[in-house]
Amino acid sequence: MTCTVYFVINSQGVSNSSRVFYLRQVEEKVVDEMAMTNVLTGKYHTTGTTPLDLSSCSKGDILKYFEASYDLNESLFVGLKDEDAFYKCPDRLRLPLIFYYAHTATVYVNKLMLAGLMTERVNLDFETMFELGVDEMSWDDTENYRMGGRFQWPPLAEAVEFRRLVRNRIRQLIEDTPLQLPITQDNPWWAVMMGVEHEKIHIETSSVLIRQMPITMVTTPPKWKYAPASTGTAIQENPLVQVEGGEVTFGKPEDFPSYGWCMEYGQQTFKVPAFEASKFKVTNREFLQFVKAGGYENSSYWTKEGWNWQCFRQMRHPIFWVCTKGCKSGCGAVLSSYSHCLPEHFSTTYTDPEIRQHLENNNGPQNGDLNGNGCEHDFRLRVIFDVMEMPWDWPVVVNYHEARAFCAWKGPEFRMLTEAEFNMIQGGVLGDPSKGVTSDPVFHKDPQANFRLTFGSSSPVDLYRPNDLGFHDVFGNVWEWVEDHFNCLPGYRQHHLYDDYAFPFCDGRHGLMLGGSWASNGTYNSRFSRSFFRRHFYQHAGFRVARTLPGAGKSPVVMVNTDVYILGAGVEAKDLTVPETVGLEVVPMASTNRQFHQETEEALAAMLALQYGDGGQNYSKALTDFCKEKAIHYGCPLQNVVLLGCGTGGVAYQLAKTYKEVCPVLTVLKHCDNMKQMLEQC
Repeated sequence: MTCTVYFVINSQGVSNSSRVFYLRQVEEKVVDEMAMTNVLTGKYHTTGTTPLDLSSCSKGDILKYFEASYDLNESLFVGLKDEDAFYKCPDRLRLPLIFYYAHTATVYVNKLMLAGLMTERVNLDFETMFELGVDEMSWDDTENYRMGGRFQWPPLAEAVEFRRLVRNRIRQLIEDTPLQLPITQDNPWWAVMMGVEHEKIHIETSSVLIRQMPITMVTTPPKWKYAPASTGTAIQENPLVQVEGGEVTFGKPEDFPSYGWCMEYGQQTFKVPAFEASKFKVTNREFLQFVKAGGYENSSYWTKEGWNWQCFRQMRHPIFWVCTKGCKSGCGAVLSSYSHCLPEHFSTTYTDPEIRQHLENNNGPQNGDLNGNGCEHDFRLRVIFDVMEMPWDWPVVVNYHEARAFCAWKGPEFRMLTEAEFNMIQGGVLGDPSKGVTSDPVFHKDPQANFRLTFGSSSPVDLYRPNDLGFHDVFGNVWEWVEDHFNCLPGYRQHHLYDDYAFPFCDGRHGLMLGGSWASNGTYNSRFSRSFFRRHFYQHAGFRVARTLPGAGKSPVVMVNTDVYILGAGVEAKDLTVPETVGLEVVPMASTNRQFHQETEEALAAMLALQYGDGGQNYSKALTDFCKEKAIHYGCPLQNVVLLGCGTGGVAYQLAKTYKEVCPVLTVLKHCDNMKQMLEQC
């Protein structure tokens, strides 16, 4: 078996002006036996798929879409060298890879059970164990007990068999269930699409985690194709493109005929003044200047939160850059001392020996403009399965804090785009969403964008032509961090099948990313897609710089102003300010998570009065007596009881006088802290 890989090579001439570039096709021999083919329950697959038009798709279309997603997710794990790698933590605040391998199958079962399309479980133990991941509160959180080795994960073979059984069950379900079109949010088939699109999200997040794994634990799978390093002309400048001011409305219409997550719906309208934004996303070459200028060591460029993160992580450069100085890699558990940045990991793993010899014979790529102003030997780039020569024209991959610091270093007036501005730079070609799927580039046959794994990596920022406004890569390549806090849009509603998908993260601590990446497929790189992660989190994400034009006014940026109570820590102060020089106006918005509004002293006092107050009628005792009466009436033994939403524990205390075992479930964290304090005083 062979796989074709394309590389851009610099051919040296007698002068800078006579340098030419050419594509060299290299045939790399790959072993017929892939390292981990035993993880496949279907076909080996390396590319993404176009989403379905839910107004006209057939059951055959749905089955094919499901199979392709299931195949692609499993195929990523073929790149792990052995079974042991599944039980390692590539990130100290994420779970071992075995969790992510089985997690998506679990979500299929649980959502289809809720929708009534599936009536019998496949494996209840697995559907509990692999259901819930982690969302750390801070970069310095202690590791979850499931990460550090004390948790006993099942053998890989059992996880593979679980995925196989789930696949077969869903195949049968699709074949046997009558299809009702269109598939809307109140249609049971929405649960099938939810499972598929959820899996597509995890294809991307798993690709990031595998990229964080030690290079010695991965191997390049067959047919995996990286993008060229350059189009042949080095990106020397990243000019600003002016955008006229105007009114912009964004949000996915309820009747748009493709799957959508709850936070994409609703509608927001802003008036945006004239602004400028960079033609390209910030490249590795651009970001190198920030690194060389000591940007990671200068606190004046960083927000308070960002500098605290930087002091903890001690970064010297972006996470996927590779040097030889022993930088922290951020892996977890037994990998916590591992570093990507060691001499033994610095050599490239993808380059054909003939190309390597070509470079050495020419004393390496001498073109400083191509290779980062003479720093080509200082850094390599870790891609998902390999280490390669630094592709300086690819967009840099950073978190929100690093992006903000770069903007501050570039000048006091610079910043990232806002969500409203990002929607403005999409241009006018897409048209009104009422046109249906033709208005969304994810449905276009030739979208002129690097997404749905056209390449297994980022690509040069000028590889695809600009849109009608002059911007490149508005969709795909890497996500774009924007300045806004993540919050759901006005008018959104939670979906009952996944009511905790987005609203727990409307806390002012999660940033917003737009536009999708090379690893986004399905609806994840739709024009409506809104992704959220903590500001210190890594995805395939970068940014472009922007600034408001002098005298144009200030551009609106959304920030969540609701106090959020953190268990054991209380309310953390929020900084809802921006530098005066960046031309932004903060639009404070209440969190769309209604639960956060119950985490107040006033709400706590009201609940205490309700559950423990007397006033002639004791609520807790009355409710307990009512439950006891009904249990006796229906012949239920007074043995075990689950209390959902137990408040401050008054009802649970009364139930414990009658029942042998009481399991109270808290939904408000402030109530939990109060109950803990009460117990400590007993």
